[in-house]
Amino acid sequence: MTELIDIIHFEELSRRDPIDVCRRALCKYDDMNESYTLSAWGDDYRIFPNQLKISCMGNNSQRMHDYFYLFMIHYLLQSRETEPFKEWISEKDIPGGPTFFRGPHEIPTRWISNRFNDNIDEFKARCEQLHGIRLNMADAAYRFRITPRIPAAVLYWLGDENFPAEAKILYDRTIADHLAADIVYALAVAICERIGRHRG
Repeated sequence: MTELIDIIHFEELSRRDPIDVCRRALCKYDDMNESYTLSAWGDDYRIFPNQLKISCMGNNSQRMHDYFYLFMIHYLLQSRETEPFKEWISEKDIPGGPTFFRGPHEIPTRWISNRFNDNIDEFKARCEQLHGIRLNMADAAYRFRITPRIPAAVLYWLGDENFPAEAKILYDRTIADHLAADIVYALAVAICERIGRHRG
């Protein structure tokens, strides 16, 4: 799960002041094991900078996309002491987003729309299974607490005779304060896979 994470990021985290990291990221630090504990999308994860390791503490048998672990370590490194603004934006509203989030960096929301294929009840059930909180948006929408400072919303529209079903991910306006565009992309891919591709 850590193959995508350059060793330099673990090394950088190992040099950080744990008090500062915990204040910014709203996580915990274990001095004895030299590890951070981060609550991420319903599970607790332990990050061991000196061992180059990230492990899930819960009973989550569904391994997350490798990009999710990349997102977590960057969250610990880069998050800021900023509360969510409570205003949703798309990836195109992020500075540089219209240029970055296209081609190879287009968000694969089709994984979600293709899986549920107009079965909105199944979409709702999946989102509720993943601790989603219902929002009054689109035909169905749910808010997820990805990490303490990173909420995200997944929206779903039913298709009709002119347009197929569509899904979209929104982020709190503060997302760019915490993450670079490539890490927002990594998070978005992990969200699309967990909702659209995982079974059970």
